[in-house]
Amino acid sequence: MTDQIAFIGVGNMGNPMADQLVKAGKKVKVYDVSPEMIQKAKEANLNVVETLDEVLDGANFIISMLPEGKHVKSLFLGEKGIIDKISKDALIIDCSTIDIETSLLLGKEAKSRGIKMIDAPVTGGVMGARVGKLNFLVGGDDESVNLARPLMDIMGQKILHAGPQGSGVGVKICNNMSLGISMIAASEALMLAKRLKMDLKKVHEIMKNASGNNWALSTYTPLPNLTDGVPSNNKYRPGFSAAMMTKDLKLANDAAKSVSASTPLGKHALEIFSEFCNEGESETDYSGISKKIGGDAWDYPFDPKGKD
Repeated sequence: MTDQIAFIGVGNMGNPMADQLVKAGKKVKVYDVSPEMIQKAKEANLNVVETLDEVLDGANFIISMLPEGKHVKSLFLGEKGIIDKISKDALIIDCSTIDIETSLLLGKEAKSRGIKMIDAPVTGGVMGARVGKLNFLVGGDDESVNLARPLMDIMGQKILHAGPQGSGVGVKICNNMSLGISMIAASEALMLAKRLKMDLKKVHEIMKNASGNNWALSTYTPLPNLTDGVPSNNKYRPGFSAAMMTKDLKLANDAAKSVSASTPLGKHALEIFSEFCNEGESETDYSGISKKIGGDAWDYPFDPKGKD
């Protein structure tokens, strides 16, 4: 049987992910509730259908990439939820970054109907999605993960099986809490060097090879003209928006509260990113937090020599 894929949610991430599947020769139908996203999907020559019934017709894989847990819950389990319209032979691959509780609930409801499901949020952002180099953080049983593996191999470069269903969103929440904290740390260190009027290119190169290195500093550098191909070089066009990072930090903080875990840096990172969004920067790439960290020392175009 030829695989038929229903892809629900073709926004900034879903659109290029679906496109990778199409380019690999897969049969893909896409659906979204946003007229703007539908138009972009049509411009990308994706096979857009008008209703959920159409997108599910004949599908043996259902991939969802939605903004929040409430959207996932509404899609599958709401008043007009699709869980009872999905074939018993189908596999749900939810790539949304959502709360663990909703993911576990959906998994339970799917299992009770004999439907396989994995949670498989991704890292790598829009840039990774466009070139098929996402990392999938996966929760689910071995059989379901192996069924999904050929599709994830097309869209990504790594499939990291974290454990049973719900583990994928769990590790994604932990990862992005660390990422948000480290982006602030990288911004603080580089802005301090700028205020000290140091050569930021030299500082950056040294830190990349020293104990203070992290992924945000070395690969997704928050200041311009230090690393090729990052949003900071393109006036912080996302990428991964500050609003999305704020959402993930809130998920992490909520999860920490639910198990009485102490995450003071995660809590403070949420406060900093929330303020940044409230200042009108929601759609700025999250690496743009360096502008808030830098204050009056930040300028654009940015002089990496550290001069005012």
